[in-house]
Amino acid sequence: MGSRDESTVNYQALEFAYQASPDQSAATPAHHPVVIVGAGPVGLSLAIDMAQRGVKVLLLDNDHKLSSGSRAICFAKRTLEIFDRLGPGERMVRKGVSWNVGRVYFKDEPVYSFNLLPEATPEATPEAATQSEPTQARPAFINLQQYYVEGYLIERALELPLIDIRWCNTVTGLVQQADHTELSISTPDGAYQVHAAYMVACDGSRSPLRAMMGLETEGRVFRDRFLIADVRMDVALRDERRFWFDPPFHPKQSVLLHKQADSMWRIDFQLGWDADPEAEKQPERIAPRVRALLDSIGAADMGFTIGWASVYTFACQRMQSFRHDRVLFAGDAAHGVSPFGARGANSGVQDADNLGWKLARVVQGESPEALLDSYAFEREYAADENILNSTRATDFITPKSEVSALFRDAVLALSRKHPFARCVVNSGRLSVPSTLHGSALNTADVDEFSGLMVPGAPALDAPLVCDGCNTWLLRELGADFSLLVVFGSAPSWAAELKLKVLVLDAGIDTSGHAAQRYDARPGTAYLLRPDQHVCARWRAPSQAAVKAAIAKATSC
Repeated sequence: MGSRDESTVNYQALEFAYQASPDQSAATPAHHPVVIVGAGPVGLSLAIDMAQRGVKVLLLDNDHKLSSGSRAICFAKRTLEIFDRLGPGERMVRKGVSWNVGRVYFKDEPVYSFNLLPEATPEATPEAATQSEPTQARPAFINLQQYYVEGYLIERALELPLIDIRWCNTVTGLVQQADHTELSISTPDGAYQVHAAYMVACDGSRSPLRAMMGLETEGRVFRDRFLIADVRMDVALRDERRFWFDPPFHPKQSVLLHKQADSMWRIDFQLGWDADPEAEKQPERIAPRVRALLDSIGAADMGFTIGWASVYTFACQRMQSFRHDRVLFAGDAAHGVSPFGARGANSGVQDADNLGWKLARVVQGESPEALLDSYAFEREYAADENILNSTRATDFITPKSEVSALFRDAVLALSRKHPFARCVVNSGRLSVPSTLHGSALNTADVDEFSGLMVPGAPALDAPLVCDGCNTWLLRELGADFSLLVVFGSAPSWAAELKLKVLVLDAGIDTSGHAAQRYDARPGTAYLLRPDQHVCARWRAPSQAAVKAAIAKATSC
């Protein structure tokens, strides 16, 4: 199945045929360098990344269909940049609903709005910032149903001969040995075994693999329930995120509204802990809530169709460690957060982005196994950051005491006119990539710098003009380590270090955004990792300094 015209494909109805593999009749278990369990967005992203780096991957999934309903829908700028590198980013942006602006309401009045693009200034209105020329390739977010994201990733994976996807293959047991992991797998044709040099569990929040290993997640479970519903309707509203606190159409609770592809709208209704999950999913319960919302926005006569619905509770928790010898955990299998802030799927794809190049280097004998410990450290750090932000958002959205509710409502009332109060309002601190402070892969500054591009930070994009065509900084970086040189020239020793060199000068950085974001002075250089995080930076780099920084980032 190659790339398809999504207008002719019903991704919700797609099924992938089970096929027997030669491994099932082998006299001894076949050996695979990498086995990934779970063909969701995280597992697929990791498989594509590793295949693009020349590593053979076996991808196992216990199902043969895409996810049902919209599920994860908000994909952040950093995740879109990763999808660009993997292949299907442009398709996702074309199909999805792009947005940068969020609006917050208290009762029946708008409180304030905000723009999520990094270059948006506090003085600029969200509308003005949205209408200005973009200075980064991707919007702050797109809204796109998870089944489209999975479908596009699968279509990309099927283009890569190094990926072997096996549907209806369920891992039923695993035993770790000194140099491999033994996996027992059930299929419609019976059971078989394979050996994996490394295995990555991307099998979701209820992770059977985590349970098989006797591992647990730790954290906080929230006593609240939310209804999420996909509703098809042709409402003429701007492509923005809308969040209501205590609206008249759903009093004492909160509501979140997002537009998705195909005129499908995602609505989250807070229900309270005592709500009956099965009853609330019924159309006769959902329809009056939707009708009340439409009445409140002046669309009383608007027709609608209810698609998919679910009631969920949530927790903010993670595994103590994401690495257990030759078994690694990523995505929801490793960590979970509340849906406010769109930090779940985005952080999972960023797990894959962090792990892919490291695991490829280890498998290909270019780095020691100790490099995988940096995956665990960095993504556990990012998970803690996400959990902290998600917990704070949930406590603000769903206050658990009368005093907390009074405080929240006072903050919301003040925020109508007072900017200081808006800093306290929390309708979900939306997903941004983590700056990996304290990572063993970072080389500390020896020169004076200002700005956000510190060692460990994700590289910011900027428009460039190359050979008469318009492009973007991140798209010009290499798949391995890159050296970004500002107002200088490519050093003669770069080829010896196998570095892709991108030289910025006034002719290529015509907007000046790159120079500003990277605190440019003549001769400044940034060493960027394969996952586009800053590794080190110098005002005047030497071959020895750059070589040492690469060694530090690849041999920890």
